[in-house]
Parts: sequence; C-alpha cells; structure tokens
Amino acid sequence: MQDWFDLAKKIDSLVLEAAASAGLEDSFTADIRSADPRFGDLQANGALPYAKRNKSNPRQIAQSIVEKLQANQELAEVAELSIAGPGFINFSLKPSFLQKWLTTFSGSEQLEKAAAHLQADETVVVDYSSPNTAKQMHIGHLRSLIIGEFICKLLEFCGAKVIRDNHIGDWGTAYGRLFYAYKRFLDEENLQANPLGELERLYKLGSKLAAEDEAVVAESREELVKLQSEDPESMKLWETVNGHSIDGIKQVYELFDIHFDHYLGESFYRNMVEQVYKELEECGLGEKSEGAWVVFHPEHKRFATQPFMYRKSDGASNYATTDLATMLYRAEHFKASSIIIETDFRQKDHFEQLELTTKKWFEKTGRCFPKFSHVFHGTIMGENGKAMASRSGDPVLLKDLIAEAIERAEKLVREKNEEKVAKGQAPLSEEEVAAAAKVIGTGSIRYAELSQNRTSDYVFAWDKLLSFEGNTAPYLLYAATRIKSIFRNFEASELEALAGKASQIETPEELALARKILGFVGVLQQTIETLRPHLLCTYLFELAGAYSSFYNANKVIVSEEAIKARRLMLCQRTLDVLETGLGLLGIPTLERM
Repeated sequence: MQDWFDLAKKIDSLVLEAAASAGLEDSFTADIRSADPRFGDLQANGALPYAKRNKSNPRQIAQSIVEKLQANQELAEVAELSIAGPGFINFSLKPSFLQKWLTTFSGSEQLEKAAAHLQADETVVVDYSSPNTAKQMHIGHLRSLIIGEFICKLLEFCGAKVIRDNHIGDWGTAYGRLFYAYKRFLDEENLQANPLGELERLYKLGSKLAAEDEAVVAESREELVKLQSEDPESMKLWETVNGHSIDGIKQVYELFDIHFDHYLGESFYRNMVEQVYKELEECGLGEKSEGAWVVFHPEHKRFATQPFMYRKSDGASNYATTDLATMLYRAEHFKASSIIIETDFRQKDHFEQLELTTKKWFEKTGRCFPKFSHVFHGTIMGENGKAMASRSGDPVLLKDLIAEAIERAEKLVREKNEEKVAKGQAPLSEEEVAAAAKVIGTGSIRYAELSQNRTSDYVFAWDKLLSFEGNTAPYLLYAATRIKSIFRNFEASELEALAGKASQIETPEELALARKILGFVGVLQQTIETLRPHLLCTYLFELAGAYSSFYNANKVIVSEEAIKARRLMLCQRTLDVLETGLGLLGIPTLERM
C-alpha cells in the first residue's frame, strides 16, 4: 500500500470488508474522500448515510468498522484511525509512509506514470473553443478555450487518449451576406495581414447594406442558395474564406500554445443529416409538430412540452441536426468512450436535450452510448460589473488582451529587474525578460480563468491577476523560482551524494508540507470527477503556502547531512508538484524572474 495513487482504493476495499465483517448490509458504501487536514488525510463517510437509511447510530456503526480495521496489520503500518463527528472515520498517514512516498515519486514523469491508470483505456473527444468563422476571437471565446485545453491536459496526464475537436461554425446563412461583400469590397492586403479582421469587416458591411437595400438581401440570398447547392464557384470561395478564417484563429491559439487535432465544423456533417432524419423517424422518436420534426421527452419536466427540433418546417437542418450527426460520428469513427463539450451556460438546455435524444436514439438502434458531459461556464465581467468590453463598446479581442497582458507583465519584470540590480544581484537578460513577460502575461490570463469556479461569473481585474501576492500565477511562478534558486547553490554531484541520506521527517512544518504534497493525488481525482480546475488551483496555492511556512521555520542548508537531505527532498517534491500542476494548467515555470 505504498502507492498513494492506489491507497484510497485499497482503503475503500478494507472498509467494505470490515463493514461486512461487522454485520452491515451490502448497501453500505465506504465513500472515501480527502479529509480535513486537521483530522487526517483520508476519510470514510459511509456510516452516516447508512445509519439514516437504517435508523441507527452512525457513530456506533463507525466504531464497529474501526474495531475490525484495527486488526489489519498492513493498514496499521500505514495509518492511524480515529472517528470524528457523527461517524466519520479518519485515516492519518504515518510519517514512515509519507517518507516512502516522497522517496518513490520523484519528478513529473513518475507522477504521470502513477496517475496514468486513472483514465487508462479511455478515448475522450473534447469539443471546445468552437468559434464561428469569418469573425475575430474576443474575450467571450476565452473561457471555453482555456477550460477545454485544461481538461485535455488533465485527461492525457491521467492516461486517456484525447482527441481535440474544434467544432467551428463554418456553414449557414451568414455566408450569403459575407459573399456579397467579399466579391465587391475585399481589401486583399488587409486580408493577408489580418484575415479575421477583414472577413468580419466584410460580414458587417454586407449586413449593413442588406439592412438598407432589399436588392442586396435578394443577391445575398442567391449567394446562399448557390453555396447550399454546392455550386463549384461558391464552394471554392467558401474554402478560401474558411482557410483564411482558420489561419486567423490559429494565430490566436499559437499565443496560448494550443493546437487542435481536428477542425470538423458544421459543414463537415451537412451530408450526414439525411441519416439522422431517417433513423429518428424509423425508430419512432421523431414526430411532426407544427410542420417541423421534433423529439419530445415526456419524462422530463420541461422538455415534455419544450421539444428538441431537428428539422425546420421548411425542411432545412439546424444546430440540433448537425450535433446529432456529430455525436454519431464521434461514437462510430473515433470510437469515443466519452464525449465532453465545453460551452457557456446559455447552451445548457440544448445539450441536455441532445444527450437525452442521442441516448434514446442509440439505444433503439443498438449502438453504445458514450459517457457524455456538457461542461459549461459563466461570464467574464469587467470591473464595472458588466460584460467586459473595449472602449468602443465591442468585445475585447483576444489578441489585444494577450498583447496587453504581455506588455503589463514586461513592465513588472523590468521593475523586479531594477530591484535585483539595487540588491547587487544578476539581472535578467533581454531574452529572459521577453520570455518571462510572455509566460507571466499569458499564464496570468490562464490562471485568472482557471482559478474561478467555472460555473460562476468573475471579474477580470488586471491588478489582481498580475499581483505577486494571493492566489495568482505570478505568486506561484515566483514560488517555483525561489525553490529552484536553492538548487543552484549545489553541484549535481553534491545532490547525488546526498540522495538516500534523508532522515525521517519530523518537525510539524515538515509533516504538514509532506501531507500537502501527497494531497495532490486526492485533488487530481476530485478534479477529474468534477472537471472543475479551480480545485487544482486552490491546492497549488495552499501548497505554496505550506512550503513558505516550512521554509520560514526550518533552515534547509544545515551542517547535518541527513537533515539537509530530507529538507532538500521536501523542496524538490514541492517543486515537482508545482511544476506538474502548473503544467496541467498550461503554465510553464521559469528559471528566474
């Protein structure tokens, strides 16, 4: 039981065995969770719900389980047991276990190797970002992009095969007005320099002209009809527009070092909708309502009367149709065991209906339905409490937001550089300043996003997210560089010579830090279960705090080699987990800052 990644599972099994031995019914569940640090490291919470169901005393039930567990010699070597409150069984890991774990799991690679079984054999399609083509990416696109990429990194770290699919909006009525303006008012030079900006300008111009002139409306409609009938000339222009759009989108993604495996937009599924129509009707799910084809869900309070329309009364497809085709393609082509879609909260009803419809459709057609999760987020607010916008009132463009973040970060780095010079320390080179500014700037935006509960709105405030104090990216990055500075005082041969000489951790601060380092595993599991990145962010902030308390109370570089070795080990393991956690958030650490 020296593998902390398997310990919770092992304790779960032992608690169930003890419960059975104590005469409890099969309905008892251990419900293992991370414990409040004041009481232990793991907690079995199953006694309380069991007692409620059976109208018995939860503390007596917990006591009967603990008596059986205390007879297990293997468990006794690992943890001490206690009961808290109305029957919570706490497991406090012994220092000897902490020491063995810290010695065993050295570096991010070891942690990743151990975590790989958590999602092993899973194939997960993650659908996120999904902007519309011919439009510039703005702050409204930020949350899906950052949260979606975090989910991908987290699942990959835990052993899943992840397929990043950008389901872009690249088909539909907007193209009629865009094509009308493109053919008449294109600025070729601007298209090459700023493709998304030029295409958005043309779309807005086409819409403005259509609002003023019915002739433009008619010509735009003709352009759309030609595209939908796949006229060769229209398709060629469509491919040109989409190519420029994706190039522009990728330029923004590059700033965050984000790359997709596929850009399978709505257009990809346009020729698959006939199968959707046919099968939904044949299996009895689809029915006509006011001329349109819909699916009702009578068992659902709202959807019994709020149908899921998948074919309009004029026979045209819609988002629901292509989303159903997308679900089928991902299940059959990618062999997905799980599908995750990340969007804002306004699409919650749509994806709930999509899940219900697809599940019934697959069941009636003998297909396996993958696990489905709609991960949704709230809104980014400006400091005025309204949706964040530029001075002109338009949404802040992502490329402008990133540029400003890097510019502000560079100013902070140069101020820190001046402080280094004043203290007689070696300043950063210009290359180091530029690298640090990019990491801190983009990392601060990422961390400000991921450290919030994703379902809540939050206020975007420059001073807060770039602060070197509090739960921010600069604070954690600085904590990592502080630890790295300790190891710069040693030659590799010295550190190698100290390896294996560490004595037993013993001071309160050492033990608290060791427990917090091991807490990474429990937080990792909680974050996978909930897909809420703020849980990991909060943990990393607390880890940095525990390290600070340890460092302030325990001198690391001491004459006694055994003590020095164990404290250096604690420093290194803290750094390992900080770098691993920040890496999952998409934030690389720096050597100096």
